[in-house]
Amino acid sequence: MKLVIIIASTVGALLFNSPKEEGVFKTVKTERVAGSSFSLINDTKGKVSIYTGTGFVSLNKGSKTSISCKVGKEVRWAKSGRKGKVIFKIQSKHCGKVLKLSKLL
Repeated sequence: MKLVIIIASTVGALLFNSPKEEGVFKTVKTERVAGSSFSLINDTKGKVSIYTGTGFVSLNKGSKTSISCKVGKEVRWAKSGRKGKVIFKIQSKHCGKVLKLSKLL
């Protein structure tokens, strides 16, 4: 009788124990940011005004500004304190680097 109970318990435990499903866990994609800011140099022919995603900046020919590296923010042209067309979106590859405005146009 004990043997029948042990066999029935083992079979029952095996039936209720489901196999582990593979692929249940989602893959999380992360980005590593090398620097907390990047520099933008105005190497164009004249003075430009831009919106950095947090504020307005006026850059003379050859001048440089530091922009915080907030991935996904847009750097835009600016005129009279208003945002214009998008120049580029900040990507993780920009962080910690010195970029030239002419290369991003």
